Amino acid sequence: MIQPAIALNRFGLGARPGDRVTGEPQRWLMAQCDRFEPKPKAWAGIRDLSTSILENHEVQVAIKASKIKDEVNRAKSLKARADLAQSVYWTTTDSRLVSALTTSAPFVERLVHFWANHFAVSVEKGGVNLTAGLMERDAIRAHVLGRFEDMLVAVEQHPAMLDFLDQNVSLGPHSPAAQAASRNGKERGLNENLAREIMELHTLGVRSGYTQTDVTEFARALTGWNTAGREDHAADGMTAAPGDFRFRPRSHEPGVRTILGRRYEQVDQHQALAVLQDLAHHPATATLIATKLVRHFVADDPPAAVVARVASAFRNSRGDLPSTYAALVAAPEAWVTALPKFKTPWDWIVSALRGLDRVDSDGLNVQAILYQLGQPIWKPGSPAGYADTAADWAGPDALLRRVEEARRLATLSGAGTDPRQLLDELLPGIASTFTHTAIARASSLPQGIALLLVAPEFMRR
Repeated sequence: MIQPAIALNRFGLGARPGDRVTGEPQRWLMAQCDRFEPKPKAWAGIRDLSTSILENHEVQVAIKASKIKDEVNRAKSLKARADLAQSVYWTTTDSRLVSALTTSAPFVERLVHFWANHFAVSVEKGGVNLTAGLMERDAIRAHVLGRFEDMLVAVEQHPAMLDFLDQNVSLGPHSPAAQAASRNGKERGLNENLAREIMELHTLGVRSGYTQTDVTEFARALTGWNTAGREDHAADGMTAAPGDFRFRPRSHEPGVRTILGRRYEQVDQHQALAVLQDLAHHPATATLIATKLVRHFVADDPPAAVVARVASAFRNSRGDLPSTYAALVAAPEAWVTALPKFKTPWDWIVSALRGLDRVDSDGLNVQAILYQLGQPIWKPGSPAGYADTAADWAGPDALLRRVEEARRLATLSGAGTDPRQLLDELLPGIASTFTHTAIARASSLPQGIALLLVAPEFMRR
């Protein structure tokens, strides 16, 4: 009974009433790769990127057109911009939640969330609230079962990442655009944010052998990587919808780059692409990805032997992600009977709603709940994403907040749910005698549900 519960809760998103693991749990998990939907129904109604960007552009024009004395129209335009940003954010976060609640491939869905945190962006940066959800849908969901290299390129070329890390303002110091800016008294130069975070967070990892010179040279190779705007549609004979990746040759720093001891003689956008491809296959990247996957699924302190096996699968398959996941799932250390991982707020609220058989957010402001619990969607405090260890989420105040939310969820769950039966369905073979006794002695069914949602076994996976 233990391994099926681990498959549902540690590798999946939490059991739903009636969920069953058929056959061998490891094969059951990997079989989900065949039924994962990159664009499920939950995401079907999301407006496309170009529509949101064009709407935002129109609002920005109205804001600039309104004079200081025209405070009424200016206030209306500012409110329209805020309303658009909030609407897009709420729609896409709700799609993410519904997808997590209704998916038939919860293991792969969890991997989507893992990669979205690995390639973290924040909606606190202006404009990213329009694009963060679409980056998860179009760059991560689309490549979660493909090759790491393809996901890496799709993410780094997405407007959410380009805007978040200021790549849109980076100019090669000797590029035509920089020279023109200098003549006009508007000095602009190189921005190293994207290059640095790709090396430090997305691929090689800290203390992996790269130098500041490597970062600067990579930043020069990346110049010209930008996003198409409204004025770029069909420009230069190219069809570029607003929000599409667009290479701007006038911003690119010409010349040969040397990065990590390798010369890159490619021109234009192909130079940075060649660097990305090499970074994707670097041994340090395999170690970083393996370490983070093992930390997420196995233990806060990743066992070195498991990391080595997963990293080997990543290297030997040239970054094939299903092969990498298979090595993780096959690790005996991932199937220990202890509950090594403490659920993040996102993990906890998703597993709670799944456990209560919810399929949508009706009657719940999940975005507000996650703000209260400290993990609003697509809003980490840094490009490193949200932490993935118990020390960051298991403090007394954080636990008290979960108790309060558990009471609210229990009240909304309906009086007909028997928490004793639900405990056996959701945590078969895992719940302790103490937890069974506490829930059996609850003074009411809602109190029993609340106790289940904050039981030690439910808070961990």
